[in-house]
Amino acid sequence: MSQQNAIVVGAGIVGLATARALALKGYQVTVIEKSQFSLGASVRNFGMLWPIGQPDGQLYNRAVRTREIWLDYLDTAHIPYNSCGSLHLAYNQEEMDVVEEIGSFFKSKNRPVSVISSKTILENYNGINEDGLMGALRSEDETIIDPREGIKNLPDFLNEKYKVTFIWGTAITSVSSNAVYSGKTKFSADIICVCSGADFETLYPEQFKQQPIIKTKLQMMRFKHKDPSYQIGASVCGGLSLLHYKSFTASSSLSKLRLKIEEEIPEYLKYGIHVMVSQNNEGELTVGDSHEYGLDFDPFDKMEINKMILDYLKKLMHIDQWEMIQSWNGVYPIMTNGATDLFLNPEAGVYILNGIGGHGMTMSFGFAEEMINNL
Repeated sequence: MSQQNAIVVGAGIVGLATARALALKGYQVTVIEKSQFSLGASVRNFGMLWPIGQPDGQLYNRAVRTREIWLDYLDTAHIPYNSCGSLHLAYNQEEMDVVEEIGSFFKSKNRPVSVISSKTILENYNGINEDGLMGALRSEDETIIDPREGIKNLPDFLNEKYKVTFIWGTAITSVSSNAVYSGKTKFSADIICVCSGADFETLYPEQFKQQPIIKTKLQMMRFKHKDPSYQIGASVCGGLSLLHYKSFTASSSLSKLRLKIEEEIPEYLKYGIHVMVSQNNEGELTVGDSHEYGLDFDPFDKMEINKMILDYLKKLMHIDQWEMIQSWNGVYPIMTNGATDLFLNPEAGVYILNGIGGHGMTMSFGFAEEMINNL
């Protein structure tokens, strides 16, 4: 029996993860990407592998599996990364109540977490604002990759290890059973996987409109410290992130924190702002982000959003020695019904993998592996 062929449309992280999963299942895989290299949401993020944000059960297990696959690739390809873990800092009693409750819950589920004191934080991590600091949730799982390097080198790795072929600079304009088309040029395969992020809308517009799916625009910034040797020692976030990630809904104290934030800084909820800092192995500090929802967006960044992010960041970190070197925005699809992913079979032999929102780095490998193994 001859080997079956598969085509993956899109070379973002979901497409690359799907190509790997198909190759492991025995397919000869070709990835077709409209750009000359990956430049969408997959490289416009923190580079965080963030299991701490995933609820217990399937989603947390998927995040842990994704991290395993990432680290195997990074170690094999000799790409550096920062296994620094994370800190959710608490500066008021409502935040501390959530931290303590969720810390106890996660420990009961054998997650590698602990609740640490302000003294321990200030002794072991750099740049943390000590004013009002009460404690933090410390997690060991989180890892930082520079997504520009991690994604850029992944196609070569997939080609060398799994014989995945890449066709760059070729926009797919239509899809049918067993074939995709770039204008009049036809590419045939036994199976087609559409992993084109927001471009799913152009290939299957009717299916896109039928889904509870919308797009979100995020704004981000990158800094360098004036001291090249400066290391925080962890990825850092605060109370807004406790509201943002679904894993923390396991805390009964979260509702009181939400009320406090709604009363004190409702404008942060309006723009979906939660403030995080990741530091890659080059020492660069990535800061964000915000979430504006719609089907189309103004292409320009809102300076008031960046200011709000930095004003909140100053409550967590001393940033007077930080120099901004880049700012940007990214757009990705997200489900509006609370679903964590989208897997469709619009016609025979065609599958759409999408809708994992802002969790591409954290979830894609595990998600693709599950979906492809279940075909």
